Amino acid sequence: MARMRVAQISKAHGDFELVERDIPSPSRGQIRIKVEACGVCHSDVVIKEGIWPGLTFPRVPGHEIAGRIDALGADVKNWKEGQRVGVGWHGGHDFTCEPCRRGDFNLCKNEKITGVTDDGGYAEYMIAPAEAVAAMPDELPSAEAAPLLCAGITVFNALRNAYVRVGDTVAVQGIGGLGHLGVQYARQMGFRTVAIGRGAGTEELARKLGAHIYIDTGKVNPAEALQKIGGAQVVLATAPDAKAMASLIDGVKQNGELLIIGATPEPMSVSPFQIIMSRKRIQGWPAGTAMDSEDTLNFSALSGVRPMIEKFPLEKVAEAYDHMMSGNVKFRAVLTMGG
Repeated sequence: MARMRVAQISKAHGDFELVERDIPSPSRGQIRIKVEACGVCHSDVVIKEGIWPGLTFPRVPGHEIAGRIDALGADVKNWKEGQRVGVGWHGGHDFTCEPCRRGDFNLCKNEKITGVTDDGGYAEYMIAPAEAVAAMPDELPSAEAAPLLCAGITVFNALRNAYVRVGDTVAVQGIGGLGHLGVQYARQMGFRTVAIGRGAGTEELARKLGAHIYIDTGKVNPAEALQKIGGAQVVLATAPDAKAMASLIDGVKQNGELLIIGATPEPMSVSPFQIIMSRKRIQGWPAGTAMDSEDTLNFSALSGVRPMIEKFPLEKVAEAYDHMMSGNVKFRAVLTMGG
């Protein structure tokens, strides 16, 4: 039987192990993908540290997957071998729980999560349910497309579902893995785009990405600075710092929203008075389904939104992961499988 290389974690807090496995065959309703690139996301820490409830080992992480269909399981329709596709965090749904029956597959009570409940893309091949697979436009190289399957869709899907209209002010907190895409999407969607970061070097990057206005948190209070320009209809909080996120509620205008996509276990402290008197909202947004991924990829190809990436071969997975965790990567680490 043909073999493949995978990078797996065998226990909580364990090291990455580069091992060989048999290439799996897709079952009914599944698709086998020959992986060309896989992003290294901060969320992969839940596997590396073994903190996801019910996690089983060994597990192959990776939920930012770009590649080509290699084989189709029985009853899989509308897909063909050789087709370029991607798979993100949402790894499938049960179709039967209440959210699924209402068509809200992203909130499935029994959601499968790529690289968490099932093996992911730190591998040369991976298996995915057909409903979790997104078609990928030819204009996007795989290494650039991969981060869009998590970081990209999270930002894009949150913004397009926010209470905001073309011409409104959108402030993006943090110019990192999520934020550098947030600035680009906000600009391309037609919003007055404000970037919130620290330092002159970040300002230069933010303006290059499309920011109309830059707020340097090292020099001014960002909430006060936002109010001086009329407040933000949406503050997109991407940097996982609960205190910093909470402080920005005062920079949101009346009927506006603090939209949180930067995941952190820290509690936020906001008083009811801060939100009642101005009818403000605080909302979170998860990534999205395969169709949301397709929309993200297509919009990115059309508008020119691209992630800034650093590429690593699969055998350097530990280096890529450490580079990501240290915050030194600019701005997404991507594993490439060669070939």
